[in-house]
Amino acid sequence: MKRRRQNYRLCRSTRSSPLAAWFLAGAWLAFGATATASEPGRKNVVFIVADDMNNHLGCYGYDVSTPSLDSLARRGMRFDRAYCQNPLCNPSRVSFLSGLRPDRTGVYTLTTHAREHLGDWLMLPEYFRKNGYFTVQVGKIFHTGDGFEDPRSWDVEIREFGKQPPPNEIAKAGKSHGPGEHSIVWQWLKSADEHTPDGMAARKAVGYMEQALADKRPFFLGVGFRRPHAPFAAPQKYFEQYPVEAVKLAEPVPDGHFAGLVPSAINYRTLSRPKSEMNHREVIAAYRACTSFMDAQVGVLLDALQRLGLWDNTIVVFIGDHGYHLGEHGGFWHKMSLFEESTRVPMLIYAPGIKAAGEPCKRIVEMIDLYPTLVSLCGLPARNGLDGIDLSPLLDDPNRPGKQSAYTVVSRTNDPLANASQVMDYLGRSVRTDRWRYTEWDGGKRGVELYDHNSDPHEWKNLAADAKHADTVRQLRALLTAERIQAPR
Repeated sequence: MKRRRQNYRLCRSTRSSPLAAWFLAGAWLAFGATATASEPGRKNVVFIVADDMNNHLGCYGYDVSTPSLDSLARRGMRFDRAYCQNPLCNPSRVSFLSGLRPDRTGVYTLTTHAREHLGDWLMLPEYFRKNGYFTVQVGKIFHTGDGFEDPRSWDVEIREFGKQPPPNEIAKAGKSHGPGEHSIVWQWLKSADEHTPDGMAARKAVGYMEQALADKRPFFLGVGFRRPHAPFAAPQKYFEQYPVEAVKLAEPVPDGHFAGLVPSAINYRTLSRPKSEMNHREVIAAYRACTSFMDAQVGVLLDALQRLGLWDNTIVVFIGDHGYHLGEHGGFWHKMSLFEESTRVPMLIYAPGIKAAGEPCKRIVEMIDLYPTLVSLCGLPARNGLDGIDLSPLLDDPNRPGKQSAYTVVSRTNDPLANASQVMDYLGRSVRTDRWRYTEWDGGKRGVELYDHNSDPHEWKNLAADAKHADTVRQLRALLTAERIQAPR
């Protein structure tokens, strides 16, 4: 892959490049002193993670152009009810890469390092490495930065660094902001796909596929795309697919909904003045442009699998690390809520020979299920101590009995001016069943929520105080309690 400018370089260094750099890589080439001999015929894994990606994809029924992911869903299985264990990048990634709930990882914020409480626990890619796989990280798989990354998991580690494109690559830019608001920036880029960090990551990953194939080594390839994470930066052609005036806004909420929310349920400080309707449309259009751009980079990987003849022995997983709000609930943006939009994630899994290819699965699944599932699909020795379950039976029959519930936690702070992604004083805990979402803030001392998805799929009417649902509240509280017993903090 040809380098275009220093601002977009890929290199093998652990030192930070100048501040103008947008993408930096570090590589450790320690080819497995502890690895066992590779076995011929083992399945490869391509593990793709998009940053801040909600379910607004074509294959999930949204008017968003995602032809690559749509094709993956047709080839594999789309999980309609997949949930993250924490709606924030670092704790979510540590959870699904360790196969453990946040109460066992001890990671709830952006400031706790991945192994601060986990010690020598074998992470998902490290387990594959220990079992003879060539493991490669390209882009953002673990959270970015020393202490958050996990060099021991990888034979080759190419890190993502930074978010901002250089000024001379920006064709047009805008910003949504207000007093006390977490700003959202969008940027139309002059760059071609292959000269952006995500575009380079996709193409670099293909090079490692080719290397592993030439060396006849089974590989676990983790490819992490920054988009659609803010700033919403993508080549201009993707923005042109979404005229602002044609963008649909989130469903209008009933009168008094936002004012009646449990205060802890609100994910960011309330704006002193609301966004305009046009501002809403601009943000959603930019998010969708970045989604379509990210999808095109996934297409680079899928095309390589076809060209290299790897579909018959390669498993492909696509996930977002958590959900993302786009104006729901009367003005929620970003993540860090315990509502459906923030806790639900896209999850697509393809494995050679699955019997239910192209069928959706409506059973509840969790991101911690990915670790045992991939171990099972690749025929590796069972991994003890994981919190998730093996989903491979669902790939043959999506109507098999599944999980009763999914669990998500999120941090909160007592200081209204502090950032709950950095500082934690208490937790919110939520359990999602087929019908209900039940949430407790600080063990119920700061509020309780109950939503009936049979009649209220938008989670607009809190039924927790309704005496008719007292038995349901008791049952769901018991589920939350049992989950904490199984995974003590």
